[in-house]
Amino acid sequence: MAYVISDDCISCGSCEAGCPVSAISQGDAHYEINADACIECGACASVCPVGAPNQQ
Repeated sequence: MAYVISDDCISCGSCEAGCPVSAISQGDAHYEINADACIECGACASVCPVGAPNQQ
């Protein structure tokens, strides 16, 4: 299952920079993951300082 970014996101950009397939972009409220592009590698979760990316 693809990862999603929770409302805990502080919009630091760590996840976007860490995504190897560029599936993450800045959304209106916080960063968002394109589920169709996500390869479920967990790189975003491993670099997030607040643990906002979670597997759905």
